[in-house]
Amino acid sequence: MLSNTIVLLIFTFLAVIFALVIWICKRNASLIRQKELQIDKLKEQNTIARNEIEELRSGVLSIGSRLLEVEQMTQVLQEQQQQLNLIDPDSKLYSRAVKMVELGADLEEVMRECELPRAEAELLFSLHHNQN
Repeated sequence: MLSNTIVLLIFTFLAVIFALVIWICKRNASLIRQKELQIDKLKEQNTIARNEIEELRSGVLSIGSRLLEVEQMTQVLQEQQQQLNLIDPDSKLYSRAVKMVELGADLEEVMRECELPRAEAELLFSLHHNQN
């Protein structure tokens, strides 16, 4: 009788252990599924982030190339302006005279400061007043 009780206790103990192992396995399987879902979400976010980085990179490269174009055009314009100044040094006087007219200088002052004849100074004044 004692041996039957011991055998019954051993089977009960084994059944409890087996049930506990099954419960742990199911719990672990559930945790694994949750982690797999998290990994899938992270992979999706990673793909989105990579795409956004690629778009930003393309935009930066595009802006960089446009900036280089603008710098080159600026250099060309500066060189052309320098060439124009060398070709026609009197243009500086006319530019200065126009600026003085725009700032409100009178006819005599423009003639004196820019060494312009009266007719040219009057022409500048009439052009300036027609534009305004």
